[in-house]
This record gives sequence, structure tokens and C-alpha cells, in this order.
Amino acid sequence: MSTVQISLPKGVGPHAEKLYDAITQASTADELNRAGGKAEGFVLGLESTKAIKSQIAESLYVIYDDAASQRATEL
Repeated sequence: MSTVQISLPKGVGPHAEKLYDAITQASTADELNRAGGKAEGFVLGLESTKAIKSQIAESLYVIYDDAASQRATEL
């Protein structure tokens, strides 16, 4: 699953996809950890400011976590 399959507020989608790409294209474990942390902070910020509903936030967390887990096994 990718972030493009989630209905996000205007202007948020490209940022969400960029973070997803950073996770899936990380070349080292450190790079993967940084990308994952940025993605988590991004979702937390959106959720905290009520820019997205908690269901959407949970979906993003799952997508980012799944991508990070997959990438970690590849590294």
C-alpha cells in the first residue's frame, strides 16, 4: 500500500509520498531510521493539528511502518 491510496488534504499528499519514497529508497540503516523518524513526526504533526483524522493517521503509520520493515529486511 502507498500513501497515494489515502485521501489526504490538499498539499499534504506530495509530502507524504516523498517521505514514503525516502523510506523505501534508504541505502543504509541510519538513513532508514532518519526517514522513518521524519515520517512519524510528519504524521504526528498532522494528527496533533487536527489536519487529518485519527483513522487516516493510523493508516499512514501502518504504511510507513510496513515500508520501513520491508526495507530493513532488504538492507
